[in-house]
Amino acid sequence: MTNLSRRGLLAGAGAVIAAGAVGVPASAHPSTLTPTRRFALAGPGGELFREKPLAEVTVMQSIAFDNANQRLFAGQLRGGAPSSSGDLTLTQLTLAGDVVGHMYLNGFGHAVSIGAESVGRTTYLWTETDVDTTNARGQQIARFRWQNGATLTKDSPGLRSWKPVADGRVFTPSVDQRHGRIGIRHNLPDGFHINVYALTAARAGDFSRPLASFKQPAMTAGIDFQGWALYGSYVYLWEGEKHLGELDPATATSKLWAYDITKGEVVESVKILDGPDLLYREAEGVGVHIDRFGHPRLCFGFASGETGARRANLFYRSALV
Repeated sequence: MTNLSRRGLLAGAGAVIAAGAVGVPASAHPSTLTPTRRFALAGPGGELFREKPLAEVTVMQSIAFDNANQRLFAGQLRGGAPSSSGDLTLTQLTLAGDVVGHMYLNGFGHAVSIGAESVGRTTYLWTETDVDTTNARGQQIARFRWQNGATLTKDSPGLRSWKPVADGRVFTPSVDQRHGRIGIRHNLPDGFHINVYALTAARAGDFSRPLASFKQPAMTAGIDFQGWALYGSYVYLWEGEKHLGELDPATATSKLWAYDITKGEVVESVKILDGPDLLYREAEGVGVHIDRFGHPRLCFGFASGETGARRANLFYRSALV
C-alpha cells in the first residue's frame, strides 16, 4: 500500500510496550509456511445475506467467524461516540445475519480487522486496543472472551493485550484457526507489514518467532483499505470506496487481492461487482467461513442503507485453485 488512507493512518509516537515477548521487524524472517490452495477471486460466488441491521446504525467495519461454533461477529464504530474515541461495538450474528448479542469496547480503535478463536463452546475475540486518539487506531492487540452485553476497556479483568512488534504501530489481527495461526498487520516507517505467528505462541504472549513476515503489497493508490484475512499460505486484501446509486462497473472501486506469502507476490486481483443494486455500497470487512462440512469460503462485506440506518451485506467466493 503506497498511501495512508483513513483505514491506514500512521499511529502517533510514544506507544508503550505491553507485557509479553515482542517481535522483531517484519523484514527479518522469510516464510516457513507450507503452500496451500487459494480462493479463486474471479470464480463463482454467492450471497450469505443482505440488508441486515447490526447492533449499531453505523457501517460494518469488519467480520470474523468462530467456525467451530458457527458464529459470526461484526465490528463497527459505536453510534454517537466521536470517531477519535476508539469506542466500538461488536455484534454477534447468526449465519443468516440475525443479531443475537453485542458487546461494547471503549477506547479500542477502528475495527478494520478482527479475529475469532474457539475454545470449546467459548469464543475469544482478537482486536486492536489502546486507541491513539490522534488517528483512532489501536496501539496494541487484545484477546478476550465474548460476553454478551458486557462493556470492556483495555484494562478490564480477563483481557490480555500485547504490542507484538516493538516499533510497530496501527495493529490489527486476523485469525486462521484451521491452520493454527494469527496474522498481525502493523505499520513501520516504510509502510504496512504483516507478521504470521503460531496461534498457541501468540495466545501465550510470545511474538518472538514469526512464521512469516512481509511487507504488504502496493494496492490501488487513493482507494481506502477495507480489511484483510489470513488463510493458509495466502493473505486476502480488500479495498473500495463508497458508491451511491446503481453501480457502474467502469467506475467500481471494490477489489480483492490475493497475496501468496510463500512466493512473495500478488497472484490475483479482481474488481468485485457483487451487490450492484445496493444503493449505498461500501466495501467493509473480509473473513473466512468454514461450514459444518469443512468447506471454506472467503466472505466479503458491503455496507448499505441510509445514514443512521446502515445495513450489512455478505457475499463470498468458494472455488479453490
